Amino acid sequence: MIKDIMVHLDGSPEDEIRLEHGQALASSGRAHLIGLFTNQLPDLTIAMPMDGSAATMQILAELQDEALKEGDATAKRLTERLSTLQVPSELRRLDETFGALSGRVVDQARCADLFIATRPYGGAKSTDSPDLAEAVLFGSGRALLLVPPGRHRQWPIETVLVAWNGSRESARALREGLEFIEQAARTVVLLVDPPPNAEPGMGVKAHLAHHNVVAEVVIAESQDRDVAEVILEEAQRISADLVIMGAYGHTRLREQVFGGATRDMLTASERPILVAQ
Repeated sequence: MIKDIMVHLDGSPEDEIRLEHGQALASSGRAHLIGLFTNQLPDLTIAMPMDGSAATMQILAELQDEALKEGDATAKRLTERLSTLQVPSELRRLDETFGALSGRVVDQARCADLFIATRPYGGAKSTDSPDLAEAVLFGSGRALLLVPPGRHRQWPIETVLVAWNGSRESARALREGLEFIEQAARTVVLLVDPPPNAEPGMGVKAHLAHHNVVAEVVIAESQDRDVAEVILEEAQRISADLVIMGAYGHTRLREQVFGGATRDMLTASERPILVAQ
């Protein structure tokens, strides 16, 4: 069961949207909510040459102090906001340069059941770094709930779409998403261009039945369209509240699940996506 949920916070307006989703999930599962505030510090070794002069050292110290003071103000505001939530919560803070931040976030994410971030691609409103989201995805061993920028939480998760191709990654995503599936009123398993066999999708349908989930299996032909387009079309057709899918392989050049569908989904989806690798 999901008992602790980590929400990425960075001081941007998207914090409130991520918190809405985190609070809703924490409330429904009586989970602990952890706000992880990442305060990015200037990389002073890159910002200017280190000539060792007193003037240079003074400027570097001022830049660092300014970033820390801004972080203090943001942390205070976030702490006050968390205190208004109707769930147990805490704020954790990381003050790091860009190069060190992702690794620290991964360490934190490994000790939570779920990590919530903003969808990292597509649209100027997205504030989460693709490097940070991918670091958590590939390094934490945890699932990510990626929320479209500007997408406020307005309803419970009642309809779930599972994008399934039988791979290890899609099996991992299915396992991480079981709690959402078991609580949903409707689950649709989508297979795009499945290999010819007698009963495509019957294995995953039987597996879900053992969890008391009566899933519908839908088979779709891409007909030379991008697979992500087919997934998004089906999500729109059934009014899915959540899409569950496996993520691509260990590098962006080795996309394994649905080819490039993962990147396309993280660019275009207007629905929350639960991804695992």
